[in-house]
Amino acid sequence: MKIAIIGAGAIGGYVGIRLALAGADVTFIARGANLEALRTRGIKLINADGSEEVLPKVKATNDYAAAGPQDVVVLGMKAHQVESVAAEAPKLFHADTVVVPMQNGIPYWYFHRHPGPLADTRVKSVDPNGLIARHISCERVIGCVVYPAAELIAPGVIKHVEGNRFPMGEPDGSLSDRVTRLSEWFVKGGMQAPVLTDIRSEIWLKLWGNMTFNPISALSRATLAGICQYPPTRQLAADMMTEAQSVAHKLGITFRLPLEKRIAGAERVGHHKTSMLQDVEASRTIEVEALLGSVVELARLTDTPTPHLDAVYALTLLLGKGIEDANAKA
Repeated sequence: MKIAIIGAGAIGGYVGIRLALAGADVTFIARGANLEALRTRGIKLINADGSEEVLPKVKATNDYAAAGPQDVVVLGMKAHQVESVAAEAPKLFHADTVVVPMQNGIPYWYFHRHPGPLADTRVKSVDPNGLIARHISCERVIGCVVYPAAELIAPGVIKHVEGNRFPMGEPDGSLSDRVTRLSEWFVKGGMQAPVLTDIRSEIWLKLWGNMTFNPISALSRATLAGICQYPPTRQLAADMMTEAQSVAHKLGITFRLPLEKRIAGAERVGHHKTSMLQDVEASRTIEVEALLGSVVELARLTDTPTPHLDAVYALTLLLGKGIEDANAKA
């Protein structure tokens, strides 16, 4: 199995080394210091228990054409970075290449083979120009939800924090040969990869927390426990999640966890800074559209009022604009 990992950061690096250790022919598509480290020292994984696994020699390049056709292409970057690689990605494709997007939030392919009146609707908040779908056909996509937490602590060095579940599924819910093979390779790599017949409900379950706690934490600078243990922000989270649930229900989604249990789960994580808060503190671009803008867009498509989501979305957009403006002046 030839597998290309575009974006050898925390999750891409984790998936790539696990698959390579399982015997897959893995090529990392990277750039800058990360690419240099991969070429000269290989890749190291520090496991959650402190043990280390090292591949001193790996295939790594920034030349898509040189990497050649692959059986699987993993998109390992954040949602707002996918458009920048979309035009190059086809250089990795052969007729049957499968693409596995690993972004949080509503994916660009969401309405592909969707069983409803919105089938084939473009999600403009994540693919504003249609560029991603034009270059990376939705027909190639296998949906995947990323639950592990990992960090890129140095170029070529991945620290696995916790979790190893990557539920996956075909957009049309079928149990295809290609999703079965992909799942088997992930399992060989020591990951859990259950094949689901309703991958969209799993996407919403993960998003339910991300679209709520990420922006609240970024705006308030509070941890998960801080948000959940302060009554006004716990109520705000519940209101946002209730509105999102109304949107999801109109799209045929069922949640396998009740709202309060989802909030309690976030509280149990403790004083953890969300990824969006970490990005704010590091003055990096924040992931607003895929996590929150997409839900607001789907609310408009389904004629669902979402006053709490709309307000938090506006504030988070302004926060992101401030970061971008400051970076442009630096």
